[in-house]
Amino acid sequence: MSAKLWISISVSALLWCAALSAPALAQAPAVDEAAGTGQPSEEVVVTAERRTRNLQTTPIAADVLSGNELAKRGVVTIEQLQFATPSLTVQNSGQGNSFNIRGIGKTENNSSVGVGVITYRDGVAVFPAYFQNEPLFDIQSVEVLRGPQGTFAGQNATGGAVFVTQRKPTLDEVGGYLTAQYGNYNDIRLQGAIDLPLGETLALRVAFNGENRDSFFRVIQGTPTTGGTPGDLKNRSVRATLLWTPTDALTITASADYSSIDLGGYPTSPYNSLDELFDIRTNGPYDAKDETLRTVLNIGYEFESGIKLNSISSYQYGNTEVQADSDGTATGLGLASNATFRDDVNQTLWSQEVNLVSPDDQRLRWVVGAYYQSDLIRFPPGRFVTFNGLFNITLQGRNPKTTEAAFAQISYDLTDQLELQVGARYTHSVVVNDAISAIPGVISLSQNERREEDAVTGKIALNYKVNADHFVYAFVARGHKAGGLNGVNTSFVPPDPFDSEEVTDFEIGWKADWLDGQLKTQLGGYYNIYENFQISLGDPVFTTFNEIVNVTGNTHIYGIEATAQARFGELGLDVGLSLAHSELPDYFAADSRRARTGACNPTTGPGTGNCVNVGGNAQTYSPEVTFRFGIEYDIAVGNGTLTPRLDYSHISETWTTIFANPALGDRLAARDIFNAQLTYAYEDWQVQAYSTNLTDERYVASIKSGQRYAAPPAQYGIRVTRSF
Repeated sequence: MSAKLWISISVSALLWCAALSAPALAQAPAVDEAAGTGQPSEEVVVTAERRTRNLQTTPIAADVLSGNELAKRGVVTIEQLQFATPSLTVQNSGQGNSFNIRGIGKTENNSSVGVGVITYRDGVAVFPAYFQNEPLFDIQSVEVLRGPQGTFAGQNATGGAVFVTQRKPTLDEVGGYLTAQYGNYNDIRLQGAIDLPLGETLALRVAFNGENRDSFFRVIQGTPTTGGTPGDLKNRSVRATLLWTPTDALTITASADYSSIDLGGYPTSPYNSLDELFDIRTNGPYDAKDETLRTVLNIGYEFESGIKLNSISSYQYGNTEVQADSDGTATGLGLASNATFRDDVNQTLWSQEVNLVSPDDQRLRWVVGAYYQSDLIRFPPGRFVTFNGLFNITLQGRNPKTTEAAFAQISYDLTDQLELQVGARYTHSVVVNDAISAIPGVISLSQNERREEDAVTGKIALNYKVNADHFVYAFVARGHKAGGLNGVNTSFVPPDPFDSEEVTDFEIGWKADWLDGQLKTQLGGYYNIYENFQISLGDPVFTTFNEIVNVTGNTHIYGIEATAQARFGELGLDVGLSLAHSELPDYFAADSRRARTGACNPTTGPGTGNCVNVGGNAQTYSPEVTFRFGIEYDIAVGNGTLTPRLDYSHISETWTTIFANPALGDRLAARDIFNAQLTYAYEDWQVQAYSTNLTDERYVASIKSGQRYAAPPAQYGIRVTRSF
């Protein structure tokens, strides 16, 4: 652990202790607001369990961030959430990402592998691991839930879930905001929203976000052969939301989001390159475009009995197009010509959830529901091509997946202070691989396979309200991630299917309010048994091909998490800490990056050459320490308020493969990120000077297929917001 981290933790501990012993101070009213608009809130609430509950009395490890808090902490993308909440890592590898909580989620950029951390927008599960560059704008709140989510909402999850709630229209008045931003790298951003009441029961909200930014990278050798400028950003997003409340009992919300994101390409360099991180060499093509459309229809009806019926329907369409120089060099690494990659893939996702929720004011409370999802990935002919320097490899076909589920949870007050919760979920999933892989003119293989599976997961919890300020809980929960089908390898023979993952989570927690609510703390501990971890073992010759297999035996992951939020008059503080340990079981695997040495049995080895026993290695993307600290102070200046804010985040080193071999690029170094902001607010105006990655730390965000992806450098600028 670095000296810098120890100093930061020590300072935070002193501030925390000082807060616990400080006299009660006058507390400014809590404000929960999106950029430019505000709505007072007396408590932080969580909605992920399909009813609104105070986070301090909900038996779950979670962070809830308002739209205003996201802006303060410099979070405008899903990737940046890892610097705002503990135990979370997001490795952006261009077209896809590895999103993990407590080291559980997804480690492979492969459409055959599901995700263990589900992202929702307005209650709808979005595309798994792809189309994740959609910006966070005009957001009401983001809820980050840690641990298996095997009872509620949408898809089953082994690692956790992220619920993004976008702002809804208001019925009573015209209002909104407009934000203009300019920063280094010629970063120009314009964002805004407007509420338009269309009658006493009907209102429309329209929000938009547009951004242009020059590339962080420069080409020092070679020339991109086709496509855009590597790393240039052109982002256009718009959202329209219609709210209709024809009666007091019926609420209908319909929304449509459209995003077009052009990143110019995903510049990479070999993991062992000696060049500066943002210097690239290339003789290949560059292109990186995502286009998404999402529609959501949410209908809520409350019966006279107080029972609520909710229906959440969604249709989503996405197209992702990539061209890449897949060896990250200008020489072709001695092959006949440069290694390149191209895909143009379409994905559609339909989903429907229906649930019934009992009233809150009764001793026995319950939620029952059903869920259906159809996810279809299509590879059009001639649009998925890998050119490895010797020959072309093409892929075309369909990869449909369906999920059907039913879930229920009951909560019963055994006494006025003690609550028992029991929940269960049944899931039936089907995956089909209907594709043709070929080396044109040489060999072609048609693959038509189908895999079905059933799973039952659940949760049992005991929750105890010690008094009005202290709440403790203990539970055991189980999460499930479906298995799947492998594509072809260089032998052009489909490997065996891979099995589902299962996670059993034992957890305890304590949440408390201190000093009349000026300080809120959350402390928890967990122990996870992780079965059948899905990993990718690359082909020894062509790393474009890989095979998904399961690690036999159980991985053990355990740790503690502590978070706190405080407001003492003009001073605001927030802190989060996670300490974790993970350990893979004994398991022999062949590292394809090393010379082939023959057979490698997962149980017996032999443990020589490239056949390695990974037992005792850390779980991939599971840092031992994540830590964050934020501080702000309001200063009266004239008739306005000047607020300086500083955020610090530390993520310790992580490993990108089970082999944990630093010589082959498996180690992602620790990173220490500072964000700073100076805001002056006067009446309806707000002026902010901002900086993300203030110290300009240069670090590798992700390594995939031997290529390194650079994290953003220091960005700074000014933004002006006018609310109305």
